[in-house]
Amino acid sequence: MDFFGNPFLGVYGIANDEHVLLASSVPAKQCKEIARILGCEAVQGTLSGTSVIGSLVAGNSRSVLVTALASDAEVARIAAFRPTRLEHRLNAVGNNVLCNDFGAVVHPEYDAEALRAIEAALGVPAVRGTVAGMRTVGSAAVATAKGVLCHPHVTEDERSVLAGALRVPVATSTANYGTPQVGACLLANSRGAVVGSRTTAIELGRIQEGLSLW
Repeated sequence: MDFFGNPFLGVYGIANDEHVLLASSVPAKQCKEIARILGCEAVQGTLSGTSVIGSLVAGNSRSVLVTALASDAEVARIAAFRPTRLEHRLNAVGNNVLCNDFGAVVHPEYDAEALRAIEAALGVPAVRGTVAGMRTVGSAAVATAKGVLCHPHVTEDERSVLAGALRVPVATSTANYGTPQVGACLLANSRGAVVGSRTTAIELGRIQEGLSLW
C-alpha cells in the first residue's frame, strides 16, 4: 500500500493491538483496510498541524507519547490512545522512541527527566540506545509484543540491548526495496503488518518471520 504515492507508511501512523492512528488525510477506504488487517480500530488525526504523525508519536497498548507541539484539540481527538505530551527539545517522538508493552529503547540524548516521563507514560522501563549507530531508534526499527524488526546493520551489542529491553526476539530486514529504516516503512502490531508497495517478496517473508506473523 502507498499513502499519496508514498510507500513510507510508518511516517503517517502507528499501531498497537487496540488501535491504529493514521493521518487525517489517509483515505477512508485505506483506513478500513488497515484496521481489518491489523484487527483493530482506526483513529485519524493530525499532530502539530501535520500529517507525518508517525514521526511525532510513539506508544504501546497503555498510552502514547506525543510531541509537545500538539494542540489540545489534536490530543483530545486521539483520546482513545490515552496520549501524554513529552516536553523535550527532541519533539519527533516517533523517530526517537522504540517501544512495546514490555519496555522502551530511546534516543541517547533524552535526559533523566525525559526518561522518567517516558517510563511513567508507557508503564515500562526505558533505556537509552541506538540501532545501527542511529539515534533515531523509532525510524530504524519497529517493535510489537511478538518481535522487533530492525535495520540490518544493527550490532550485536545493540541487538542485546533491544532484546533485553523489549523482551522479544530481534530480527533484521529492509523494506520498500532495500530501505533499512524499517520503522518508517510499515505499520504493525501482533496481528499483522501493512507495508509500502515497493517491498519485495523476500522482504515480506523476513518481515513476517521477524514479527512472528503466522
